[in-house]
Amino acid sequence: MGVAFTRSATAWLRQRLRASEAVLILLAVVIGGAAGLLSVVQGAVAHLLQHLLFALPIGQRLSATPAIPVLALLALPLGGGALALFSWLTRARSRHMVDAVEANALHGGRMSWSDSLVISGQTILSNGFGASVGLEAAYAQLGGVVASVAGGWFRLRRADLRILVGAGTGAAIAGAFGAPLTGAFYAFEIVIGAYTPAAIAPVAAASLSGVFVAQALGAPSYLVDATVGEQVRTHHYLLYAGLGALAAGIGIVLMRAVAEVETLSRRLPLRASWRPILGGVLLMPLAWLTPQVLLAGHGALHMDLEYGVPLSFLAAIFVMKSAASIVSLGFGFRGGLFFASLFLGSLLGQLYAGGLGWIAGQSLIAPDNAALVGMAALAVAVIGGPMTMAMLVLEATHDFALAGATIAAALVASTIVRETFGYSFSTWRLHLRGETIKSARDVGWVRMLTAGRIMRKVERATPAAMTVAEFRRSFPLGSTSRIVLVDDEGRYAGIVQTASAFAEGATPGDPVGTLAIHRDQALAPDADIKTVMAAFDKAGADEMAVVTGGGHVLGILSESYVRRRYAEELDKAQQEMFGEA
Repeated sequence: MGVAFTRSATAWLRQRLRASEAVLILLAVVIGGAAGLLSVVQGAVAHLLQHLLFALPIGQRLSATPAIPVLALLALPLGGGALALFSWLTRARSRHMVDAVEANALHGGRMSWSDSLVISGQTILSNGFGASVGLEAAYAQLGGVVASVAGGWFRLRRADLRILVGAGTGAAIAGAFGAPLTGAFYAFEIVIGAYTPAAIAPVAAASLSGVFVAQALGAPSYLVDATVGEQVRTHHYLLYAGLGALAAGIGIVLMRAVAEVETLSRRLPLRASWRPILGGVLLMPLAWLTPQVLLAGHGALHMDLEYGVPLSFLAAIFVMKSAASIVSLGFGFRGGLFFASLFLGSLLGQLYAGGLGWIAGQSLIAPDNAALVGMAALAVAVIGGPMTMAMLVLEATHDFALAGATIAAALVASTIVRETFGYSFSTWRLHLRGETIKSARDVGWVRMLTAGRIMRKVERATPAAMTVAEFRRSFPLGSTSRIVLVDDEGRYAGIVQTASAFAEGATPGDPVGTLAIHRDQALAPDADIKTVMAAFDKAGADEMAVVTGGGHVLGILSESYVRRRYAEELDKAQQEMFGEA
C-alpha cells in the first residue's frame, strides 16, 4: 500500500512539474538553496586546507598575506601530488567528464553525479593547496548536477532540464558572490546560452534562494567591496571602450597561453599524473616573491584597491599573476579563471588609468572606476557574459552610471573576442578537445540528427554491371527516381537517375554503371545534419548515398528531405526554448 502510494504521488508530482510553471519554480527554489549550501561547504573545505597548510590567522586570505614561509611553499608541489593521487584513485584521466556548459549544449542538461564530485574534488584540492585557480568551477558543477539529477528524476522535458541546470549553476555563483543578479545572468549567458521568457522566473528564484542560504550560513561574500570614484561622464565611455579593446586582446593571449603551456607540458618526459607536481614547483618562486599570485586573488584584489599601490608594483603583480594562472592550468591543476580574470582586470584597469594620465599629463579617468570596468571587461573576454559582469559591478557599487560604462567596455571586449577568437575559456578548452561548440546554446539535437538516423534504407543495392536493357525491365519509368549502384565487391558505385536509362543516348547493352553520378560523393552515417547539408551544397546533388567506411551502402538521402527535417527540428527546439510547445 505504501509503495503504491509513493509511486502514485511521484507520478502526480512529475506530471505537475511538466504541466505547471509554478511547480517548476518551487523546484528551482529548492535546487537554488541546495546549490548555495554546496557552495558554502566547498568553500569551507578549501579555506580549511589553506589555513592548515599555510598557518593563516582567522579571517586572513592567502593572497593578502605579506609573505609565506619558505617551508610552507612546499604545499604547492605537495598539492600537485595530492591531486595526482586523487585523480588516479578516481580514474579521472580515463573518463570524459562533462561540465554544465557542455551538458546544456550537447546533452540536454544531463550530468553525472560521480563525475561532478571528481571535478569538485580536483578543484578543491587545487585551490586548497594554493594553486592560482578559483573555486567557481566547482561551485557551478555541483549546482548544475543537483539540478540535472533532480530534473532527470522528475523526467523533465529537455528544455526544462536545461533551464534547471542553468538555475542551479547560477544559484551556486550567486551564493558565492552574494549577488543574485550576477548569478541569474551567469545562468542566462554562460550556461543556458540565451535569455528566454520561460527561464526568467526559475533562474531568478534559484539565485535568490542560493544567496539566502549562503548568507544564512554566514558565508563570506566574494562580492567586491568597492566605492565609485568620480562621476562617469559621456566622454568616459570612449575611454572605457578602449579599455575593453585592450582587455579583449589580453584575454585572448591569456587563453592561448594556457593551451600552449598545456601542450608543452604534455611533451615533457614526465608522466601526465606528475605534471601538477612540477607545476607546484614552478609556482614556488612566484609565491615567494608575492603571495598575491596564489588562489583566485580575492584578498589581493581588495588590498590593491584599498591601498593604492604604485603602478610599477601593479604591473609586476599583473605579469606574475598571469604567469601563475597559466602555469597552474597548463600543468594540470583544476579550476577556473573566473575570479582570477576579475583580479587581473582590476590591475589592468588601474594600469590603463595611470597610463592615460601619464600620457595626457593629468588624470582622465578615476583609477578606482577603471579598476572596476577593467575587472568586468577582462572577465568578459575570458569567461563571457557581458551582462553578468556588468551586474557584478552594479551590485558591488550600486552606481548605474558606472554600470553603463561597464556594459560599453564589456560589449567591446565581447565583440572583439567573438569576431577574432570565437571562444570563451570553457568552450576554448572544449575546442582543444575536439568539440565545436562556442556557447551553451542547445546543439545536441543537431548531433543526434545524423545521416544514419534519417536516411531511407537501401535493403538491396543494384549491381553496376547490370545492362541498361535489364535496368529498364527492372525499373520502369515512374517506379522510382533514383537507384543506388554497387560494384562486384558490393561497394558503392554511384547513383543512377532512372530517366537517364531511358534517354535516347543510352545504349541497351552498356552497363548501367556508365550512367552513374556522384560516384565519389557519399555521406558517412554519423555525419550530423549540418554536415550533411554542407555536403549537398558542395556536391550540388539532389540525392546522396549513406555509405560505411568500407564502402557498403546503408541508405539514401534527398536534399529536400534533409532541409525539411532540419527546419522542423529547429522550429521544435525554438518552441521549447521559448515555452511555446
